[in-house]
Amino acid sequence: MRKRGAKYRVTPFMTPQTLSIRARYMQQRLPVIILLLSSIGWGLTWIPIKTIQQMGLPAEQLIFIAFSSAAIALLPWMYHQRHLWLPAIGLMLLLSVFGGFANMAFQTAMAKGDVIRVTILFYMLPVWSMLGGWWILNERVDRRRMCALLFCLGGAVCILEAWQVSWTTFTVIDALALGSGFGLAVSNILFRFTASIPLASKIGFMFIGCVVFIGFSLLTFPPIDAMDTSTIKPFALASLYGLCWIMLITVGSQWAVTRIEASRSAIIIVMELVVAIGSVVIITQSQLTSNELIGGVMVFIAALLEGLRNEYNDKKEST
Repeated sequence: MRKRGAKYRVTPFMTPQTLSIRARYMQQRLPVIILLLSSIGWGLTWIPIKTIQQMGLPAEQLIFIAFSSAAIALLPWMYHQRHLWLPAIGLMLLLSVFGGFANMAFQTAMAKGDVIRVTILFYMLPVWSMLGGWWILNERVDRRRMCALLFCLGGAVCILEAWQVSWTTFTVIDALALGSGFGLAVSNILFRFTASIPLASKIGFMFIGCVVFIGFSLLTFPPIDAMDTSTIKPFALASLYGLCWIMLITVGSQWAVTRIEASRSAIIIVMELVVAIGSVVIITQSQLTSNELIGGVMVFIAALLEGLRNEYNDKKEST
C-alpha cells in the first residue's frame, strides 16, 4: 500500500539538497523572467498610447491622466503603510524626485526633441546603473558584465544608427534625455536601499513625483495639438491604461530590480528597445534594416549574458 505523501515525490533519487538547489535556481530566475516580461510590456506601451492619441487626446495629457489615476489608486496603501515609510521619508522623497524626473524628462524630450537623438541618450541607462551599482552598492563588474554592457550599447547604436545623427550641438532637450536615463538608474538603486518599505508605497511616491513633474512639463511646454473634449472615451481609456497597464508593468519591473543587481537589471531592461522596434515592424509591416537586425541581436545577446548568469557560481568564483 502506497504511503500517504508518496505521490508527491518527483523521483526516488531526489534529495532535500537537490530540491533546495532547484528552488534556489528558480528563485534566482524568477526576477529575471518578471523583468523581461515587464520590459516587453514597456516596449509595447506605444500601442495604447497611439490608439488613445488617435481619439483626440494628446500624448502629454494621456500620460498625465494615466499616472494620476495610478497614483490615486495607491493612496490607500500609502496611508495604511505610512508608519513604515515615514522613518525613511528622506529616501522616499528622493525616489519621488528621481523617479518623477525620469518620466517627466523622457516624455518632454520625446515630445519636443528628435526621437532618435533622445532615445540614444536615454539608453545610456546601463552605464549609469553599472557605475552606480559599482560605486554605491559595491557590485562587482567582471568581464562578462562589461562584455554584456558593450553588446548592449553597441546594439542600441546599431539600431538607432547613431553615426548618422548630428552631435554638433547639445541642447536642453538633450540634457533632459540624458538625465532621464540617469534618473531611472538612481531610482532603481533607491528601490534597493528601501527594501524594507512595501512596494506599493514606493511606487506610489514615484507616481506622485511623475504627476508633479509631468504637470509642470505641461505648463512649461504646452502641447500643440488641441484636446478633444466632445467624448469621455479617450479619458476613460487613458485612466484604464494607467490603472492596468502602467501599474502592472511598473510593479513587475520594480519588484524585480530590487532582487537583481542594478547593472544587470539595466542591461535586461534594454530588451524594451528591441521589443518596441520589433512590434512596430510587425504591426505596421515595416521593413527591418540590417542595422536594426544586427543591433537587436546584440541587445538580445547582452540580455542573455546577464539573464542566464548563475549568481551562486559568481559568488563562488569571487571567493
